Amino acid sequence: MNTGKTLFAQLMDFLPWTTFTRIVGRYDGDRAIRTLSCAEQFRVTAFAQLTYRESLRDIEACLSAQSAKLYHMGFREPVRRSTLADANASRDWRIYAEFAQRLIAQARRLYAGDSLGVDLGNAVYALDSTTIDLCLSMFPWAHFRSNKAAVKMHTLLDLRGSIPSFIHISNGKMHDVHALDMLLPEPGAIYVMDRGYIDFARLYVLQQAGAFFVTRAKSNLDAHRVYSSATDQTTGVIADQTIALGGVRTSKDYPVHLRRVRFRDAETKKTLVFLTNQTTLPALTICGLYKSRWQVELFFKWIKQHLRIKQFYGTSENAVKTQIWIAVSVYVLVAIIRKRLKLEASLYTLLQIISVTMFEKLPLLSALSLEANTSADDTSAKQLSLLGF
Repeated sequence: MNTGKTLFAQLMDFLPWTTFTRIVGRYDGDRAIRTLSCAEQFRVTAFAQLTYRESLRDIEACLSAQSAKLYHMGFREPVRRSTLADANASRDWRIYAEFAQRLIAQARRLYAGDSLGVDLGNAVYALDSTTIDLCLSMFPWAHFRSNKAAVKMHTLLDLRGSIPSFIHISNGKMHDVHALDMLLPEPGAIYVMDRGYIDFARLYVLQQAGAFFVTRAKSNLDAHRVYSSATDQTTGVIADQTIALGGVRTSKDYPVHLRRVRFRDAETKKTLVFLTNQTTLPALTICGLYKSRWQVELFFKWIKQHLRIKQFYGTSENAVKTQIWIAVSVYVLVAIIRKRLKLEASLYTLLQIISVTMFEKLPLLSALSLEANTSADDTSAKQLSLLGF
């Protein structure tokens, strides 16, 4: 039912504002604030994300053009770019990080029953990172190389629903493998990662915690075969072996046997070698789990293409982290709405619709209905096909 609210206001109603107020109070976020509260800062930045605003001036101009609707969108007064710039620089980014984590927890519960494409009851996560390039002269705190600045977004993606369960934002120099030190291994869960995360001492920590991992073997792996299991080579699996690591250091770092699966891709003619400590699943399932790791790559591509994290609204570390965490919140919010309204459309399609109907006063469900926007879904399918999926 249409209550006369703008589409943006209806979207914001899905957020747990009581929780947000408690978090703001914990960090004294609104202390001595006369204009643009933390809640309004969140709304402004979320609006900018959803409507693809490129700069503070762009945000101010767009909202000024709709001044009659600002109160009903949750803004007490016109938004000035100088006020927003000050808020981005001074309001503690941890407010928005903690709020995003609350939304993530909510979304993961909603998507817990989704299919992985393989018959598994385990939780399955993909771990990876993406580098966001910055201008060194404007972001000197994010020094990466001699003439380049960057931040890294380390993400653990729950493959049920493609919801990020862990995110850490570091400078560009942090090696991917150190992200393993920040995880609290979940017993029984399967962690899928690429070769950049191979550190046998850290992988053994996962083993001891009762968790499983699937990764690719490096070409210089020092190991010897203990025994081989029978395989059906018509499926592409050409070897399923139990191995022991060689070398003085690696054999101490990981003193128990590992499983090595060789798979030949019929389409690319490439042979891939996987390492895992999961010994009960079929070899083909292990290969399928590694293939599902590409969902985290799609997440990075999607969030870079459709949310504003390449054009930042401030140059301080606090402003950059604030914007990234609110971007994550927007992604998760749309995922929550998609599940709660039982929509079939992709997140890409939903965002496209939202971006052009933000100020409209019509029911959210009818605006986002799949039947009324089949052409947008066709566009989404074409976009994904370009990525090879």
